[in-house]
Amino acid sequence: MKDKATLTCALTGVLTNPDQHPVPVTPEQMAAEAKRAYDAGATIMHVHYRQQESGKGHLPTWDPVICGEINDAIRAACPGVVINMTTGVVGPEYEYVLDYLRACRPEMAACNAGTLNYLKTRKDGSWAWPPMTFDNPVAKVTDFINVMKENDIVPEFECFDVGIVRAVGMYIDNGMVDFADYNFVMGVASGMPADVDLLPILLKYKKEGMPWQATVIGREDVWDVHRRVAELGGNLRTGLEDCFYLPDGSKAASNGPMIEALAKIARAVGREITTPAETREFLRHAA
Repeated sequence: MKDKATLTCALTGVLTNPDQHPVPVTPEQMAAEAKRAYDAGATIMHVHYRQQESGKGHLPTWDPVICGEINDAIRAACPGVVINMTTGVVGPEYEYVLDYLRACRPEMAACNAGTLNYLKTRKDGSWAWPPMTFDNPVAKVTDFINVMKENDIVPEFECFDVGIVRAVGMYIDNGMVDFADYNFVMGVASGMPADVDLLPILLKYKKEGMPWQATVIGREDVWDVHRRVAELGGNLRTGLEDCFYLPDGSKAASNGPMIEALAKIARAVGREITTPAETREFLRHAA
């Protein structure tokens, strides 16, 4: 759908502390932030879920009851919206994430498509956090794909590096999946940089005819990459999970202005944005 762009809002992220940044946590907060993004044109909400106890809002939860309450609140506030649930966990124990997908059955879910050494250094060269491996071996990816197939969930393949983009093509060749919605994750310090010049290379190695978008993390060059994505026919995503800054450099207090800026970019390059019905029609063909 090159003439139109689908907008995704990444509402809150995995660990951002709500005491330090304006990220939503409770069902009411999540619904209110989703409504702001929805009114600005977002028809997909990428959702991470947080513990609801006082003082624990910076910690993730995989409790299907809490996640279901948040999804219900978002859907009530945003008629026709598509829920895209997170799935990223480190380590060999992940059956509880598969269970939460089975219980909640969102329209879409992230499918982390390969392994990344998740690293960042400070200015003095010391590690910003202990080096960790975000492990997504093929057996784990296969388990997620199979659960998504069983529950009519469209996988969105998160690609953190060029080799992972190529691996998604192999998943198709191997018969693991026959459709791929690519998400190029750019801006992680040890992954792909947020670089407009990288986009044509990624498209070269993406399976032809498959939809794509870019998640652009950070502050520098973020909005230049979004514009180039729009020019090249990709779908668009932003939100407080990915970035805290608007194109003018000011800090965003809500997801609404972030999506407004994204919609403005799409229209500036001659593309309208999809309605909830149009987004769902695309998913119907993808499922």
